[in-house]
Amino acid sequence: MLEPPCAVATNAAPSWQNALLSLSQALLFQREISDILQLLENSAGAIAGFDQINLLLPDPHTQQPRLHYLPHQGKGAASLEAVHLGDTPAVLIFSTRKMLQCSGRIFRRDYPKSARLPPYRRLEAYCLLPLKTSRLFLGGIEFIKSAAGSFDDNELMQMSQLATIVAAALENILDRAELQAKEEQTRKEREHYRVLVEVTNTALSKLDMKGLAYEVSEAIHNYFGFDYISLDTCDLSTHQLRTHSVFYQKNGNRMRDSSEMPMNASLSGQVVLSQNMALLGRLDIEMLASKYSQVALLAEQDFQMILALPLVSGGKARGALKLAHHRPYVFTQDKLLLLEQISARLAIVLDNALAYEEISTLKDKLTSENRYLSEEIRNYADFDEIIGTSLSMQAVLQQVEMVASSDATVLILGETGTGKELIARAIHRLSNRKAHTMVKMNCAAVPSGLIESDLFGHEKGAYTGAQSQRIGRFELANKGTLFLDEVGDIPLDLQPKLLRVLQEREIERLGGSKLIPVDVRVIAATNCDLRQMMAARQYRSDLYYRLNVFPIVIPPLRARPEDIPLLVKFFTKKHAQRMNRHIESIPSETVARLVQMPWPGNVRELENVIERAVILTRGTALNLPLNELQYQPAPSAWQPSIAALPTATSAQKSSAPMLNDSSEIDRECIIRVLRETNGIVAGPKGAAARLGLKRTTLLSRMQRMGISLRNFDEADCADPT
Repeated sequence: MLEPPCAVATNAAPSWQNALLSLSQALLFQREISDILQLLENSAGAIAGFDQINLLLPDPHTQQPRLHYLPHQGKGAASLEAVHLGDTPAVLIFSTRKMLQCSGRIFRRDYPKSARLPPYRRLEAYCLLPLKTSRLFLGGIEFIKSAAGSFDDNELMQMSQLATIVAAALENILDRAELQAKEEQTRKEREHYRVLVEVTNTALSKLDMKGLAYEVSEAIHNYFGFDYISLDTCDLSTHQLRTHSVFYQKNGNRMRDSSEMPMNASLSGQVVLSQNMALLGRLDIEMLASKYSQVALLAEQDFQMILALPLVSGGKARGALKLAHHRPYVFTQDKLLLLEQISARLAIVLDNALAYEEISTLKDKLTSENRYLSEEIRNYADFDEIIGTSLSMQAVLQQVEMVASSDATVLILGETGTGKELIARAIHRLSNRKAHTMVKMNCAAVPSGLIESDLFGHEKGAYTGAQSQRIGRFELANKGTLFLDEVGDIPLDLQPKLLRVLQEREIERLGGSKLIPVDVRVIAATNCDLRQMMAARQYRSDLYYRLNVFPIVIPPLRARPEDIPLLVKFFTKKHAQRMNRHIESIPSETVARLVQMPWPGNVRELENVIERAVILTRGTALNLPLNELQYQPAPSAWQPSIAALPTATSAQKSSAPMLNDSSEIDRECIIRVLRETNGIVAGPKGAAARLGLKRTTLLSRMQRMGISLRNFDEADCADPT
């Protein structure tokens, strides 16, 4: 093996120099490898003394050696991939980048598999030179002599010069190809950008969903040639999918269609849920035709390909873009990337379109919602804090009006959070004691050892820590009203003392001996079932009957759903003003959902939910996360029912027929019982109990029959008819 000469011999033939100059000029203008091979073999073979020339160049995709040669039979150049090269010297030139020279005998010995390949079958002398420039290593060039004998020094020198010229020519080809690739890439990017801008501008020109779908379909059809284009939007709350599609027929007509279907019955629905695109060939279409009706319709129209892309914005899929073609569509990576970019922009535009659609829907409801938000809370006079127009609440407020003017003890019954304190305040404001204080005491919030002192007061030194005299709540409420909340939690040993105050109207301070008269109207409230506590000997029956002079049962919120919209509006306005928020509207879907909730915490729970919604709201429409309200009704500790109240006496039972809910009650019968009960509907002595009806059922029938409770009181029991 010989190293290539490092310099051109001074006595080189002028004819070779001239031929080399002409060859180099010609090579620099070649654009294909096959042209270089043809030019070398035709022009340089006779001069340099070789019979065949091959090029070993890296594959542009795999970078593995590839042999390029001119077959002796046939037109054009041929090539062999690296996998077919076997044990050729290609590995050597790519690893060492050094020259290799050998005879045909040595070549066949060292490279037996390669020797059987067409380019090497007539090989008698072999020389492999590296192809490199100052900037790149390009591979190798093989010189093959078919005649016996080896390459002499002059031939090696000429081949070395020729290799330098070929390397420059190949570098030109690579630079030209790279430039063309960049130009092509730039052209594609400009074209893609143009399409993106066109589709985006087209989409932005329409805000309604139908117009958006049809305009986008036209733009995509013009560029990609799809025969079927559908823009589908989903509603995750109802799991419904709405499609707007355009079918481009062969005769040039366009068939437009809009429909709605469940998400699980649509290919687009599955794409939305998975947020992954789906590309279906003809076999896939036929397999899914039985599952999805839209796919079946496209299969009947002989579509060969369906592509569904999710429209995802902000991590949330809002719909899908579905495309179909009558011919098998071969997607390139560039086309798929462009369609994904179009989908990303359509998702943003779709957000705007859906927002516009929602605004349009809200605009249609604006008159009723504005009236709902602008009107003052309708209620009875002097009940400005009590929200409710349902029949059950009307009955409660009528009872409040009836009992307020008297000094009778009132027992307010109801579940926690129903507003028992508000009813107590209403009774106080309507009573003759409204000029004086209503004192409140929560019996469950005071430690049992301090309740007596809190109620009746104590003298100085009455017990350790009593460093001064204290006035109790009974004295503070003198001439006024004392509201005992959670009266069911009063300890059993303190109940006789409370009973004595109710009976004798006088108290004795703890640690004192002086009787102090008090003029107090007592209103008690509890969410406990006192009758059950009496049966369990946890509550004194004599105290219960003293408190239960006039019972008022407040219905739970779930029993008066018609009041929930008013309460929602009231609490929204209340907390918005307190937090300096400007809330103009409450979505009707939100109100409808709130009406359907069981509300085990009643009005208090509803207010807490609305307060949280006001905190979360950043716009002018109340923002209530409805997914937080998905729960099952919790069993209440106390359920208001007529059965929980004292039953009517036998005399009362005999004076009025007991009828069930399904019986048709005569109007005269209801009027007669109302006269006998002085217009009292609820309670153990009320008309509802005597008739064997629910309070709300009786009030509903009275309203239907035109019977008003205002015509029945102790002073006037005349027939309203």
